[in-house]
Amino acid sequence: MDFFPPSWLVTGLVWVQTTTGFPDYVNDHGWLWAAAETVHFVGLCLLLGTIGAWDLRLLGVVKALPIGPLQRLLPWSWLGFGICVVTGLFFIVGNFWSANAYFENMAFKWKMVMLLLAGVNVLVFNVTGTSRAVSTLGAGASTPIGARIAGGTSVFLWFSVIFWGRFLPILGDAF
Repeated sequence: MDFFPPSWLVTGLVWVQTTTGFPDYVNDHGWLWAAAETVHFVGLCLLLGTIGAWDLRLLGVVKALPIGPLQRLLPWSWLGFGICVVTGLFFIVGNFWSANAYFENMAFKWKMVMLLLAGVNVLVFNVTGTSRAVSTLGAGASTPIGARIAGGTSVFLWFSVIFWGRFLPILGDAF
């Protein structure tokens, strides 16, 4: 996976690290990293709690719930995703060792691939019209096969993101 990340991104992050003193500030105030980890996990809970409920309904596990109310929860998943992006950038920029510590880590590369695939899954779900097909389903109604495939794929990809995220410190010197 040598194509990852783009050189402009690495250059920008290295510039931020070396000119702002942000890593030194983070390392001089150890509570910042712990606070960012906590906020990151809150973002994950928002993201995966809402997406998980949605995916389980798509898979037919909780057929007693109508899709409409679950669909109204999805903006919370975007909030959770945004929180995770911001805190994730905090971890990369605030890393004392180097900006490349994450980018050279195989677990981080796989985590990013799984995130990208999760985004593609959402895009396909919406572009193919599957989202419109399920938006009116009531309680007890079965979802179409495309929706079940999208839900199962989403569950797999988000578990993969968590899996590879947990392997960041094990497979490299990410923190």
